[in-house]
Amino acid sequence: MADDNDDRVATAAREAATPGTPDPAHTRIPDTPAGGKVILLNGTSSSGKSSIAQALLDMLDGTWFHLPVDAFHAMRCKGPISDGDLQAEIDRTCKGFHRAVAGMAAGGNNLIVDYPLSRRWRLLDLLDVLVPEDTILIAVRCPLPELERRERERGDRQQGLAAMQYDQVHSHELHDLDVDSGLHSPEECARRIRDFLPGQSRPTAFERLRQSLRNPT
Repeated sequence: MADDNDDRVATAAREAATPGTPDPAHTRIPDTPAGGKVILLNGTSSSGKSSIAQALLDMLDGTWFHLPVDAFHAMRCKGPISDGDLQAEIDRTCKGFHRAVAGMAAGGNNLIVDYPLSRRWRLLDLLDVLVPEDTILIAVRCPLPELERRERERGDRQQGLAAMQYDQVHSHELHDLDVDSGLHSPEECARRIRDFLPGQSRPTAFERLRQSLRNPT
């Protein structure tokens, strides 16, 4: 079934790219009846965000995309970056990532985004570009000793990165739901999120944060 879906998507893409066709359907920009939902998984490096996102893809109804910020960093050329330029490079990538997420959602796509809100400006910028009522903010928590153990075992993360992010990612406090990847498996965390979505209350955490941080009375 997955192969059939892939073939249909590839065929549609080829047809959409065919130049010179008289068919007016090829020139009509598709309607977007509604924006997509964004599940934003906020946690430190090594907290299990990507594993939870992958589990959610297999559980949620409809079509969902997993957009990890690491994929955007991986697209960067491999040329050297000086220590003095590194943070500005990361910030530019993250700012573009925010707008890519917003653009995909505006096109009507449902997204699972794993991303650490380790700098306050990231949250403030996302509050400006995402639709707050369509954004579900999930705190992915994990005890620091367990994060450090995972870092050592993975070997593909800067040692101490989780500790540097630990006090920052959840400092704004408000989330729609908390999950603990130190106590529960990625599948168990994903099930909690899936089961939470149908009864989600309003205002969302993003609505309340936008009011308090971007539009204070």
